[in-house]
Amino acid sequence: MSTQENDITGTGPDAAFELSTARVCAIVNMGSGRKAGGDIAGALREALAGRVAALDIRTARGEDLPAAARRAVEEGFDLIIAAGGDGTQSAVAGAVAGSNAVMAVIPGGTFNYFARDLGSGETVEEALRIFDAPRVRPVDIGEMNGMVFLNNVSFGAYPEILKHRESVYRRWGRSRIAAYWSAVAALWNLRRPLHLTVRANGKEQRLATALAFVAKSAYQLDSFGLLEGADCVRRGQLALLVARARRPGPLVRSALRLALGKTARYADFDLICAEEFQIETVPRHEYVAHDGEKTWMDSPFQVRVRHGALKVLVPAESKGQDAE
Repeated sequence: MSTQENDITGTGPDAAFELSTARVCAIVNMGSGRKAGGDIAGALREALAGRVAALDIRTARGEDLPAAARRAVEEGFDLIIAAGGDGTQSAVAGAVAGSNAVMAVIPGGTFNYFARDLGSGETVEEALRIFDAPRVRPVDIGEMNGMVFLNNVSFGAYPEILKHRESVYRRWGRSRIAAYWSAVAALWNLRRPLHLTVRANGKEQRLATALAFVAKSAYQLDSFGLLEGADCVRRGQLALLVARARRPGPLVRSALRLALGKTARYADFDLICAEEFQIETVPRHEYVAHDGEKTWMDSPFQVRVRHGALKVLVPAESKGQDAE
């Protein structure tokens, strides 16, 4: 039985983690954010050398991340560190969830919503303080058709925004300003609405929209001013937000209000809170965004909360967005 499993049993939801006896594997995405993977690997080695029973630092990129995380779980590591952006955290969480291993988050992306949601900070230096007095916290995760997500999955305009963002990043570099500009530019080019059939809480709704997303991050929703959706997440539900806009102009105006934290339910978005959704889309073969990544998937989409399925390391003083 792993060290962290012993610690959690009998000591509550924020159990102390005994770092000195832990076998640790760090998976560093060399392509995340500003591509400082080598620096992050060095910082982890310096922070943990001599403080853990064993330390193995492995580097990976993109599509190799899930397999690298699965290998670490299969090899029985007690702690698996995911160093990279939200897409990296999601890929590693997909392997760690439901296992005996604990996951730690070292942010290396542009937005780092999951790290900020946990209260771990949004810089490498802040996150390394986790190891000074580490605690283990079980957190809820989202799952869609077997794929784990930590922040959101979205349909319609947002996957197109991500596609446009890549070209902006290549030309101007990665930054939040570049990300917001790419969003506005992509929305202006929107050509067709998305048709949804949503089944949740025993009801069925048919909706036409330019953008729909299922959110799991209370921190992200708070930052956008979507406070009712954030409250849904804190109650252990998912928040489905469906933009009322169907055309580029109104959607851009909604996006600008969203960026300024001035979006109001019923003005820009309809909100449905539930622990489980079935979502059918037309067209059926849909480009889906998930935690900053994008994948072609086929409808219908079964989306649900997996309560307490992921054990994560948090600093002793952290309350996190989902803490009681």
